[in-house]
Amino acid sequence: MIFLIARPAALLTFLLLAGISFGQSPFQFPTANHALYESGADLKFLAPTTPDRPWTSGSFGCVRNDGWRMHEGLDIRSLEHDKRGEPTDPVKATADGMIFYLSNKPGLSNYGRYIVIQHLVDGLEIYSLYAHLSAIEPGITIGRRVVAGQVIATMGRSSSAETILKERAHVHFELNLFLNDRFAAWFKKNAPGERNDHGNWNGQNLLGLDPLQILQGERPGGKKFNLATFLASQTELCRVQVRATEFSFLKRYPTLVLKNPVAEKQGIAGYEIALNYNGVPFALLPRAESEMKSRAKIQLLSVNSAVAQANPCRKLVKQSGSRWQLGDKGLKLLELLVY
Repeated sequence: MIFLIARPAALLTFLLLAGISFGQSPFQFPTANHALYESGADLKFLAPTTPDRPWTSGSFGCVRNDGWRMHEGLDIRSLEHDKRGEPTDPVKATADGMIFYLSNKPGLSNYGRYIVIQHLVDGLEIYSLYAHLSAIEPGITIGRRVVAGQVIATMGRSSSAETILKERAHVHFELNLFLNDRFAAWFKKNAPGERNDHGNWNGQNLLGLDPLQILQGERPGGKKFNLATFLASQTELCRVQVRATEFSFLKRYPTLVLKNPVAEKQGIAGYEIALNYNGVPFALLPRAESEMKSRAKIQLLSVNSAVAQANPCRKLVKQSGSRWQLGDKGLKLLELLVY
């Protein structure tokens, strides 16, 4: 059963209170804070943006600025502090993997000091990200293999954009798909004069999935958790057509490419792509020329209006009267995808 809800953490709390269990996830919690399992302990697990904000503002989704700002991870609270009140919690690898990127210069990103780890799970690449760190463990370097539960850093409050108060010290934790191997070149072309200090590992090139659902092993249809099945079961925001046949996402995520005998026989002229509300391409169907809907490079085919209205923060689509069209951010995302 697939639930459509703007605040997935609320769904999880309901299911736990109801005694409904999930399948075992291949991912572990990145800190010792497991308060999520305690009834009514949401504020012990997630750090809201300010004390007067609900705990949901520390969860994944359209949870900020009254639903108009996306938060692509979980802000998991600190449990341990030194005499000055600074967080000292060890931050751990969520699963076996390889360090693919790290930034030890907190002033260069809203993430502050952060680490990205690549994991191969159920035939898919997925990237975990750990942000606002105070320190990275000695020996944690790009190319280093790590195992689930291995300490990789210490929780902190580092950020280039804001002062994170001691009382809301947290690790910002994401689980992402990687969008395009040519991001750095695309950014240079489309944002001339703007800095990109992180190359392909700029946060704009990572598309987040809901970590709560994955950590808890949410299983469509009650089956054993499988990451590919989880992705394929995402709720569709919209469906688009692109006139492109060679882009890196296809090679990186072949499991998400569907079969189409017509295109196999006649040749592929483009792809029909399903996106969830955060813009994650979760199903890519090759199309033959005879099946293409228009000559446009990028064409919006359909919109799930209920999803668009419940989750408006990414502004991927917009409505003019009764007609839906791609928003500027939706068009930008798709141009990056096929670049």
